[in-house]
Amino acid sequence: MTDAVLALNSGSSSTKFGLYEVGDVEPRLVLRGLLDLGDQPRLSAKAADGTALVDRALAADARGDAGFGELLGWIEERLAGESLRAVGHRIVHGGGKFVVPTALDGYVIGELDALTPLAPLHQPGSLRGVRAVARARPGLAQVGCFDTAFHRTIDATVARVALPRRFEAEGVRRYGFHGLSYEYVAGRLAGISPALAAGRTVVAHLGNGASLCAMQGGRSLDTTMGFSALDGLVMGTRPGATDPGVLLYLIREKRLSLEALERLLYRESGLLGVSGISADMRTLLASDDASAREALDLFAFRAARETAALAGTLGGLDCLVFTAGIGEHAAPIRAMICDRLGWLGVELDASANAAHAELISTPGSRVELRIIPTNEEIVIARHAWAVVSGG
Repeated sequence: MTDAVLALNSGSSSTKFGLYEVGDVEPRLVLRGLLDLGDQPRLSAKAADGTALVDRALAADARGDAGFGELLGWIEERLAGESLRAVGHRIVHGGGKFVVPTALDGYVIGELDALTPLAPLHQPGSLRGVRAVARARPGLAQVGCFDTAFHRTIDATVARVALPRRFEAEGVRRYGFHGLSYEYVAGRLAGISPALAAGRTVVAHLGNGASLCAMQGGRSLDTTMGFSALDGLVMGTRPGATDPGVLLYLIREKRLSLEALERLLYRESGLLGVSGISADMRTLLASDDASAREALDLFAFRAARETAALAGTLGGLDCLVFTAGIGEHAAPIRAMICDRLGWLGVELDASANAAHAELISTPGSRVELRIIPTNEEIVIARHAWAVVSGG
């Protein structure tokens, strides 16, 4: 009997999933899909070769636990004799305690729930899936894989926030996020070029949520996201690094409540706030509106500026990798970022960039430029299987 692991990557209203056969070798993708638990619940999935397997509406009550129950039931039908050994979950925040993949029991779930104030947009969605699976299949093993864990290697100086030390003792520090994506890219880069992976690399995870990671030898040395997923780059609806004085002004002078300020920072800012049009990069790239262009310019400026800052942490730059939705698919954005980094020796091959080639730097570029599509789900599957198999 073949063993299988289900990897869940949950957001606030939808969950990406991948089913993998596991054993003594690399997990093999069987199928992947999306469980949409929004206003019109829907389950869709394709086989590893792209063949459509299911695309159907779910009942309105599937917006709750029933949606995960339907997903598990459908997965178990597809397994046909194979054994679903575990469900692995992407958990955005593991805090300082959870720095390796961990079996999820009631105690661990409670500890992770206590971290919700550090990631209010993401943590509830991850834990919702964990709890729903536990109720639907009480005996099924579950494993948490933490986005913060990859950054456990950053130096204390890099992690420190310049507030009184009593706050550091309470967990106020820079954690970093998108760790599962960075772990995957680090592994792929090592497979492509061990020498390059050993060098000074910045990986740009550019999507609706965006961050950069400075790494060397597959280890995180610095990253743009910090205490929360609000820090660093301009994102789809988040502003990135913002002068704390602006927040004080909004509270004191504009009388924003904490709830209104949280909504502003997580859901109304970033590309959406600057453009006034959309948080979707594709929409902004297709727009002739001056505000859309201003939003794009700001996105590229901040990404280039922070890349240069991370090159400072590394003491130079040998490789720049683009990944995630924008990083993998938005050639104009890659070009705008690279144009600002010419002084670092970055030379973009315009034709290769337009074709979304793996290698997009010119032969004479001092910095190798690459596109590496990320795959968080396979990292989750690897870790989940390792925990339940004792590997």
